[in-house]
Amino acid sequence: MIDFVAVASRLAYICSGKGQNGYSPRIVAVCAVLAAVAVLIGAIIGGSPAYADGGASARNQESASTPDDSGAMIRGYALRILRALSDRDANNWVRYWQARYACDAATAYAREGEGAAPLERALLEATGSLCARLEARLGVNPGDYRPHVGEERTVGLVASESAAAVGYTLFTSIYNGDIFLLDPLGRVVHTWRDKPSSHIKLLNNGNLLAPSQRTISEFDPRGNLVWQYEIDFHHDFLKMPDGNVMLLVNKRKSREDVIAAGGNPEFVHEKGLIYDYLMEVRPKGASGGEVVWEWSVWDHLVQDFDPSKENYGAIAEHPELIDINFLLETISKHRQHEPDDWLHTNAIDYNSELDQIMLSPRHFSELWIIDHSPTTEEARGHSGGNSGMGGDLLYRWGNPRAYGHGEDDDQRLFWQHQPQWIAPGLPGAGNILLFNNGLEFSGDERFYSSVDEIVPPNDGYRYRRDDGAAYPPDGFAWTYAAETPSDFYAPIRSGTQRLPNGNTLIVDGTAGTIFQATRDGRIVWKYVVPLNKRVHLRQGERASSEHGFQTPYGERVHLLTNAVHRAYWYPPDHPALQTLDLTPGAYIEALPDTYDIAHAAITAGDFGERLADSDFDIYIDENEDVDRRRLIYFKQPCAAEEARRRFFLHIIPADARDLRADRQEYGFNTRDFEFRRFGKISDGWCVAIRDLHSYPIERIRTGQYAGGSEVWRAEIDMGE
Repeated sequence: MIDFVAVASRLAYICSGKGQNGYSPRIVAVCAVLAAVAVLIGAIIGGSPAYADGGASARNQESASTPDDSGAMIRGYALRILRALSDRDANNWVRYWQARYACDAATAYAREGEGAAPLERALLEATGSLCARLEARLGVNPGDYRPHVGEERTVGLVASESAAAVGYTLFTSIYNGDIFLLDPLGRVVHTWRDKPSSHIKLLNNGNLLAPSQRTISEFDPRGNLVWQYEIDFHHDFLKMPDGNVMLLVNKRKSREDVIAAGGNPEFVHEKGLIYDYLMEVRPKGASGGEVVWEWSVWDHLVQDFDPSKENYGAIAEHPELIDINFLLETISKHRQHEPDDWLHTNAIDYNSELDQIMLSPRHFSELWIIDHSPTTEEARGHSGGNSGMGGDLLYRWGNPRAYGHGEDDDQRLFWQHQPQWIAPGLPGAGNILLFNNGLEFSGDERFYSSVDEIVPPNDGYRYRRDDGAAYPPDGFAWTYAAETPSDFYAPIRSGTQRLPNGNTLIVDGTAGTIFQATRDGRIVWKYVVPLNKRVHLRQGERASSEHGFQTPYGERVHLLTNAVHRAYWYPPDHPALQTLDLTPGAYIEALPDTYDIAHAAITAGDFGERLADSDFDIYIDENEDVDRRRLIYFKQPCAAEEARRRFFLHIIPADARDLRADRQEYGFNTRDFEFRRFGKISDGWCVAIRDLHSYPIERIRTGQYAGGSEVWRAEIDMGE
């Protein structure tokens, strides 16, 4: 018998240009129709039901917005499924997730397709029939990998249901230098080794942007440095549609400058104030960039303390400006360890349709929106751009007390993270989604977290507000919170993201937990980061606690050693993923790590090669196991080691003149190679371990040191 699905798959594969450049939309559309007819014939002959679960999948899926051309939509689903089935060069699991993603979208659409034309309904039925046979055709069974009821699973994938959005998850732990991309079953498909940054984003070309405190770096999929820019980075960045990079950076004003701007001297700290600054950079070469746009909070201040200053005015009459004295007294009382941290802006987002930027000044418990269309000069003032308001605030929401409107009960945000516009094409598109942490200055805490969605009051390029009132809305369009609110509390970090099927990705950053929640609050996918700093946890183990927050409920919320700042979800058809090998590997909890390898070496009495002329026991081990090679570890009796907290390997190339070239090629500096202290391993020995990965060990010449007063040194001479 003719395999009509195989015929349709091959037809789709040929007509789509073998999944690469493809042909014109008209040719592709014709191919889709022909392929769909083949699928339809196969479905009629085969007589398979449209949905293997009798329609349960459709009921459990959130419906995406329906485009006007429903026929094109249905043909598109069929073509994407057939392309995935025909791409025999790819791993079967990769093909499966690509097809499943399109199948889930088609299933959701089928619920809305009651009024579809007969041919469209028949095509939907045929597509459903094809989707019902995906696993058998590709020889995969996701059910074998899902967590089983009753099995103790403390880390990794601990929950997975059919209603979860099919996609890949990118994250890194704050205390671990590796960046992981996971498939829907929690298996590692790609890793960027030893890139210590808690703020990461995957670019459309498959590269990774990962800033540190002083630089922002772009790495290719193999981890090679392709661009680096030195900047006093603070918390967040964006890759703009034109390729520029928008950076959130810190600036400082002296005490004298703050007082000159109308700050109340009684509450201005001797250090002055740190404020936030946006800088848009056009990358140039391997290590440079041109600043093409800037915006500063300091250009948009108002105050009602000192009438002699130019920015004197009534706070409530100027919601477009920022009150320089808001929080100064509070900070002086409650932030002794950071008395100059005024705004602590922790996120930015960009809306290309409006050409606007959203900021998240955490300490104000607000979100702000500004116009990106003015020139830098206009952005310093109060006119110009699409809005006609220059760089003034177009919209602010969350805490109307910050601009003289409302009381304590009117506050809606509490030290929020990652406010963002929901992207076009997603459920709730154009609305604002955010993680509402629930923490604030002492005395104003909410002590529970939520993920909230609001509908902004757009009015062209501006936002509606009644005279004398706070900006709307009064409440949320949608909220996720625990049934007992205090059961879900992430005081710091954390984030969220709306997914195509209507689910919401939620990141409990303090507990290292990433999960998907449906619109009705049901958790359908959950992943617990299996890391305890650099150590990989096993099933049955849990991350340890660093410290915690006391709550009024007699409990402490613990900040765990598997903490993450954010995580990002990517659909299988995302451009970045097309450049990566997504063949699934092992689970993180199953991978041997530096601790495992060093422990095995020590217990076996094999310490690798002892580095020549070293004053301490420093060993090198080129272990080939699971890409964890080129280890250097430092061994000492624990009693001698306990006095030292941090150790750094300072690498000098055999020819010191090559230092600059090494920095560009390998991205190293003296802090790239920090020893991690794990404490006692066995028989009274303590070991600090470092992965060098691809760094050429033969280029190391000399030098080890630890900063501060506890300085020690061991000479190394590896030669050429």
